[in-house]
Amino acid sequence: MVFDAHSDIWTDVTVRRLRGERDVFCKHHLDRLKKGCVEGGIFAIWVDPPYDANHAERTRQMMDCIQAEIAESTVFQIVHNEEEVMKAQQEGIFYILIGVEGMACAGEDPAWIDTYYELGARHAMLTWNEANALGAGALSGEDYGLTELGKQAVRRLQEKRMLLDVSHLNEAGFWDVAKLTAAPFVASHSNCRALCDVPRNLTDEQLRAIRDAGGVVGVNVFHDFVHADTEKQTVETLALHAAHMIEVMGIDHVGCGFDFCEFLEGEEDEPRTPGLEDAAQIPNFFVCLKRLGLNQEELEKVARGNYLKVLHRCVG
Repeated sequence: MVFDAHSDIWTDVTVRRLRGERDVFCKHHLDRLKKGCVEGGIFAIWVDPPYDANHAERTRQMMDCIQAEIAESTVFQIVHNEEEVMKAQQEGIFYILIGVEGMACAGEDPAWIDTYYELGARHAMLTWNEANALGAGALSGEDYGLTELGKQAVRRLQEKRMLLDVSHLNEAGFWDVAKLTAAPFVASHSNCRALCDVPRNLTDEQLRAIRDAGGVVGVNVFHDFVHADTEKQTVETLALHAAHMIEVMGIDHVGCGFDFCEFLEGEEDEPRTPGLEDAAQIPNFFVCLKRLGLNQEELEKVARGNYLKVLHRCVG
């Protein structure tokens, strides 16, 4: 069974509910996730670019849609800690940990962290790709890291036992987090710079820093993060990213953060990583890892065990 540490399904839930649909997760996502052996994961609140002129308004709109979906659905459970994850596993219920992908809506108001927490969020990224009042994202073009507000936000997130995620920070912001944090942090959906040299991927030095903090890196299926050569943007190459992470970090620090986006508006015609076109294809990834020599215990760590261990240590 798989824990997927990054999904944008809440965006699709919002789009469809605003059009009048109901029970979106069950109707459009659950079957595909079950085919892929996904038992639960982190669903992030992400403000899609058409709405980034007013992050706060769109975020509140998404929160309203999430709350409505939660109230209506009988097929998933929101979890806030490892104990609730284990209970959902025992009962065979799909579980969701609410996350935050970028906090531009906060502006200079740190009270937004409390707002997210009250909704149920137990995970957060300070930025998406942009620069905001908290820091600079990986594609912002800025060379500074966290602002003073961003450093305060890191401390506040840790006080509230929310899992801190650095996947979208630029390198300067990454190292600011590494210096500040007293708890494990993760890169929920990033690959290896050594195999694909793009800003969203991590250097070996960054991988080791996450290892030393007790964190986890989740592999990402997005084709441009897999290989520069389109012919090599395959599930087999993504498995090589995981193998490289294991070589650099050790088996206890690698997981899944697939970031499937075929269901998002405007993404229908985007290239897919062959063999991992959607969540139903996830077993193909583990077949590749097995061919690379991972045993059953190691496969289970990558599939869910490593992330669940971090939740046990960090999330409350």
